[in-house]
Parts: sequence; structure tokens; C-alpha cells
Amino acid sequence: MRRTSALGQYGEEVATRHLEGLGIAVVERNWRCSEGEIDIVAREGATLVLVEVKTRSSLAFGHPAESITPRKLRRMRHLAYRWLAEHEVHAPSVRLDVISVLQKLSGAPVVEHLRGVE
Repeated sequence: MRRTSALGQYGEEVATRHLEGLGIAVVERNWRCSEGEIDIVAREGATLVLVEVKTRSSLAFGHPAESITPRKLRRMRHLAYRWLAEHEVHAPSVRLDVISVLQKLSGAPVVEHLRGVE
């Protein structure tokens, strides 16, 4: 497994534990369709939460959340609609979140959870 893939999987594990620790139920991980992937699909009460996880081992290339561009947000919204249609779910509200995980060579990971990213 490539180092970046392993780091990404690690970050998704950390993000999943973070969400569960907040009482947010993880419904699905790594949902894929022909147009892309949603890292984590979760529920917080009646709200469907679609989470993009960005993991880095340093800040040399900037903060992990900086990689979320307007284009990426449009894709996340589109994938949210695709997931809802495929699963025939009618959630009263849908929220897009970003979880950044920074895992340096030593120490605990630093997790930042941005809710309702627009």
C-alpha cells in the first residue's frame, strides 16, 4: 500500500472515531460511484452529514482543509444528491463537513472538524 493511501485510511479511521465520540452515527464509509467518492456518510439526528476527510503528515503543503476548493464543494454536493437518490433517503437536511487530520511523526493526531462547509 502506498504511504499516502495508508495515511488517508488512517485519517478516515481517526475521523470516524471523532464523529462517533460526538454521538454522530456513521452510516457508510468510502461510498463510490462513477463520479467520485464520499469518505463518510453519517447521521446527526435527522441531518444527513457527508464528510470529506483530509489527512496530512505536515503543514509543508498547507493545512489539510485548504485543499477543499469551490470545485470540490460542488462535487461533494453533487455526490450527496447521488447518494440520496441511490439509497432512496429523504433527509430533512443535509450538511457537508470537512475533517482535517494532521498526524506528525510523533504524538496524537490533531483533528479539526468544520461543520456546514459552504
